[in-house]
Amino acid sequence: MKDYNLKPDSEYGFLQIDPTPSKDEIAAYYAEEFYASENPAQVNDSSLDVQERDKQFYDSWRTDIRLIIESEIKKDNISIYDFGCGWCESLTYFNQFGYECFGIDTAPEAIEHGKNKGFNVEVSDLVDINPFERRFDVVMMQNVLEHLASPKETVKKIYNDVLAYGGLLIIDVPNEFNIFQTVGCEVNNLSEWWVAPPAHLNYFSVSTLRALLIGEGFSIVEELASFPLEMFLLMGDNYVGNPELGRVCHVKRMQFEDSLRKTGKTAVLHELYRNFAKQNLGRQILMIAKKG
Repeated sequence: MKDYNLKPDSEYGFLQIDPTPSKDEIAAYYAEEFYASENPAQVNDSSLDVQERDKQFYDSWRTDIRLIIESEIKKDNISIYDFGCGWCESLTYFNQFGYECFGIDTAPEAIEHGKNKGFNVEVSDLVDINPFERRFDVVMMQNVLEHLASPKETVKKIYNDVLAYGGLLIIDVPNEFNIFQTVGCEVNNLSEWWVAPPAHLNYFSVSTLRALLIGEGFSIVEELASFPLEMFLLMGDNYVGNPELGRVCHVKRMQFEDSLRKTGKTAVLHELYRNFAKQNLGRQILMIAKKG
């Protein structure tokens, strides 16, 4: 990878890699690394084995999202379009509840897997954002926006050409340069490991993601952070470059959430994560926005 800088977007302030990697560099990364199930350089939540191993954890969050969708969209046969659907694990979940499921992804193997499960899914470079030529009630982008060369243009097109009026855009992105992350970097004498082109081209915070969505016409329905995994770095557990310790920390995070959920305290969990989002803390940002 060539030398690069980070520069703020002139409108919304999120950080972008400059210069943008070439299409060939980006394509090679996705073809050779992103969907590898055992990539020592990163924890890849998009791999099928990770999704299946931690299915209860991921399905708990899918349930939270589904309940928000159904509180906002009062209709049967809700259509959902998973932009960057990977191995179609989210579509598999929503299909159980009668959703009309569509998706695109860059990985032919993942799309073939989805087609074999009966989903309307297509291989895409993620530039042609709507090969189905229809509108949807819900568009999901889970760990996708940070990878796109033109995130503003994609959000604009989703608003104008993909979402139905009153539809929801659900975006989940890493929360980069948050305080726990930067302090963890400093006290453990680490480089900014999360800056990783050509994988991640954009770096969002709660405020910059909100600015992008509002600036492109959306209203915000919900803002949630996820568990602040970088807190482990501040407690002496340096998991960076150590997949085994990273797994231990992740399991502790899952146990924390499961303890609250199974004792009927899911609302407490959500309120905690809303407050983390207000402080721009948490490993991920989940933002749900409405058109119209």
